[in-house]
Amino acid sequence: MKLNPAQLGKHLQGALAAVYVVSGDEPLLCQEACDAIRAACRAQGFSERQVFNAEANFDWGNLLQASASLSLFADKRLLELRIPGGKPSDKGVALLEYLARPAEDTVLLVSLPKLDGSTQKSKWAKALIEGPNTQFLQIWPVDANQLGQWIRQRMAQSGLSATQEAVEMIAVRVEGNLLAAAQEIEKLKLLAEGNQVDVDTVQAAVADSARFDVFGLIDAALNGEAEHALRMLEGLRGEGVEPPVILWALAREIRLLATIAQQYGQGMPLDKAFSSARPPVWDKRRPLVSKALQRHSALRWAKLLEDAQAIDAQIKGQAPGDAWSTLNMLTLSICGKRLSISNAV
Repeated sequence: MKLNPAQLGKHLQGALAAVYVVSGDEPLLCQEACDAIRAACRAQGFSERQVFNAEANFDWGNLLQASASLSLFADKRLLELRIPGGKPSDKGVALLEYLARPAEDTVLLVSLPKLDGSTQKSKWAKALIEGPNTQFLQIWPVDANQLGQWIRQRMAQSGLSATQEAVEMIAVRVEGNLLAAAQEIEKLKLLAEGNQVDVDTVQAAVADSARFDVFGLIDAALNGEAEHALRMLEGLRGEGVEPPVILWALAREIRLLATIAQQYGQGMPLDKAFSSARPPVWDKRRPLVSKALQRHSALRWAKLLEDAQAIDAQIKGQAPGDAWSTLNMLTLSICGKRLSISNAV
């Protein structure tokens, strides 16, 4: 059954469901929902945790095997199933088997991107959404018109009070990116005097920001500024930013561009593709995204997304090679340099 994300906190104070499903394309909100479920599991004695990444070659029998085996370390377990592609393979009938008979003393947490209308009609999706043992959370992106309110509420949760001008300045700076907004608020907690935030406080936080930020790297790459982008990437490395953070930002942008390029190639007007994107492409950012779209075909953007997945495997130790080197190559590829990362992995 469906569970409103706003009701998740209250729900988790009671008995836990056998299965939780978190679906959406807003990384911060999805991550926080999953974190809340994990925390509730720990509080209720689910001390063992096992994670499965259901990618292309995933063996779905592992899920059933894990659910059937006895735990050596705990009476209660949390199983996490991550489906980055948004749907299980043909062998994913094991998921239906599990949902029909969930393991005892076990919580299954399924995370996957937003399910489109046609996918929601599939048998496995209906089992996730409507199953008697499931709680399905659909995470929606924060609309541009609601971003200011979201920022104000987030600041209030952090004990901060902000002027309207300060909230608007933060909204403009983050351009709809909730992760960036959350990071800005964390910085403001350190700078604010008496928990009061005004325009001067926000300007001070901006001036105090790291010289090389991830979103500046994205802009340089989309603009085709290869040398500048590589210099920023090296600066981020020197400041101790971890590869997964950079890869998340690059992959997010590539995925957006791949989707827009495909829709545009199928005849959708570019403005409509920008508006229907998740998250939508803001007016201020459209010229930069348009420039990047002219650089590569939809097929090429899809290939770059595969390259990002190859780097993810490197970071996780599942593939040979140096993640920083291949992040350099991916950045250059976005800039328009013809490189093949998959062959280098």
